[in-house]
Amino acid sequence: MNKGRKTVFLIVTFALIFLLPLLGSLAKWKGLPPGYGDFPAQKVEEDPGFSLLYFSLACVVALVIALVLIFPRWFGFKKGERITPVALENKSGPGFPVWFWGSLPVLAVCWFLMWARIDALVSIEAYTFVPLWWSFILLLDGLVYRRNNGVSIISRKPHLMQLLAVVSCFSWFAFEYLNFFVMENWYYPNSQVFSNFGNIFWFSLSYTTVLPAIVEWYHLLRTFPSVRERYSKGPKLQVNTTFLVVFYIAGLILAFGMGYYPYLLFWVLWVALVPMLSAAMALAGYWTPFTPIKNGDWSKVILIALATLLNGFFWEFWNFGSEWFHDSLPTNPNYWKYSVPYLDKLHIFSEMPVLGYYGYLFFGVNCWIMWLIAAYVFKFDPDIELKEEHN
Repeated sequence: MNKGRKTVFLIVTFALIFLLPLLGSLAKWKGLPPGYGDFPAQKVEEDPGFSLLYFSLACVVALVIALVLIFPRWFGFKKGERITPVALENKSGPGFPVWFWGSLPVLAVCWFLMWARIDALVSIEAYTFVPLWWSFILLLDGLVYRRNNGVSIISRKPHLMQLLAVVSCFSWFAFEYLNFFVMENWYYPNSQVFSNFGNIFWFSLSYTTVLPAIVEWYHLLRTFPSVRERYSKGPKLQVNTTFLVVFYIAGLILAFGMGYYPYLLFWVLWVALVPMLSAAMALAGYWTPFTPIKNGDWSKVILIALATLLNGFFWEFWNFGSEWFHDSLPTNPNYWKYSVPYLDKLHIFSEMPVLGYYGYLFFGVNCWIMWLIAAYVFKFDPDIELKEEHN
């Protein structure tokens, strides 16, 4: 397959991600689904109630995932080599950079304004999400810089941060689109804060923070050798073309099914992109986060998943607090709620049910795959690694 055909194949596959759920939904509803096109998404109808069977099956899957992450050696992973980070070996290594210290007061002020209810400052609350998250991203980068001997995205690859922000914006719009076909698993009660154009502009800025935050967490995890090496010597899995084709077709079926069975297959929103896009990239001969697994290195795909889970805690934590400390609905337009069928039980300081946090593991892999698709189609460097990390 030549380069031109590879690019066309990736573009067609990406287009099918948008088309197949739409076709499934059209078949289901004999037209467009309820709430289609509302931006930001609004709750359109009540979901099916709690299902003990569905919940039990989800708990089994969650337990298996947790066991693999906590006890990898039970599943064929070997103990990795112990490596001491350069920054910890060198006691006179660099301190925290200026952008770390500069981010702290911005983060503190935005956090306070988002959660507080001060009548004189209530209008400012609507504008806290973007500076809060970009200051948090800079704080994470400063931690990476300190632990990684002065090597971080901001210090060595600032252009990468810019590209991550742009791809992040368009990627999350894709998830917002797919959300229509599962009857709005998440929605934004405060759509009246801005005008229609204001919502598009503000949410576009908000979406720029997703990928940068995840990648910063990924690099921060890599500065901990025990974490980085924990999953680097696992089972070696070789897959042939037949497997990739079957995997790809399964993704196509799931994408259509998500639209036709929006409640039963709501979780496909976080899963279908993995078989479709990763299989398409592998069939075209491109690198994917799963490529190193053939040599037993599971660290990249697992660390990006864990990075997203850690970031997800802060997404949910700040979101929950922006409503909890208010007597009525907060004026934060980015505040979201969930409408998850069958599994909406066990909330711990979060709008997200506990089992929902497992979705962040898959979401992180989806984000990396969409980044790679953008890089391969638009011909920019897809490498997010910091080459001068400690070895």
